[in-house]
Amino acid sequence: MDIVIRRAEPAEYAELGGITAQAYLGDGLLDFGESDTYLVELRDVAKRAATAEVLVAVRDGRVVGGVTFVPSGGPMADRAREGEAEIRMLAVAAEARRTGAGEALVRACVERARATDGCVRLVLSTQSAMRGAHRIYERLGFTRTPDRDWNPVPHLDDLVLLTYELTL
Repeated sequence: MDIVIRRAEPAEYAELGGITAQAYLGDGLLDFGESDTYLVELRDVAKRAATAEVLVAVRDGRVVGGVTFVPSGGPMADRAREGEAEIRMLAVAAEARRTGAGEALVRACVERARATDGCVRLVLSTQSAMRGAHRIYERLGFTRTPDRDWNPVPHLDDLVLLTYELTL
C-alpha cells in the first residue's frame, strides 16, 4: 500500500482534525480529555492551514494522518528561532500506525525545510510518551535538545515537552 503525502484540501480539514484529536486523546496525551483547550486547536485544521502548510498522508484514497509544517518565522511556531522551521501536530490514525505514514510525513517536512530559503534547522516538540514518534525522529537524524525543553502549561509542572532538532 503506497502512502501519498500532499497538501491537505479544505474538504479534508474536519477529517484530519478528528484524526489528530483522536490520536492525542487515544494515547492519553491530553490531561483534561474532551474539555482540553488544546483539543480545540488540534481539531482546527483550517486555522493552522491559514498560516502554515498542513500535509496529509493518504492511503488507498483515505486520509490516515497529517502534520503541520511551519516555515521559518511562521506564526504557528512554538520553538522555532530565526532560520528554523518547525513540525507541529504530527498524528496518524490508530489503524494506520506502523505503516510508514508518520515517517513519510516527517520526511516531507524535512524536504520542505531544506527547500526553504535561509532555513538551517528543523525543530519540534514532543511528549515523553510519544515513543513511536521519537524513534522516527531519531532514525531520520534528529537529535534531542534538552536545553530547549519547555512547559506549555505553567500550572502543570509535570508537563514538559521534549525537543528535537535536525540540522539541514
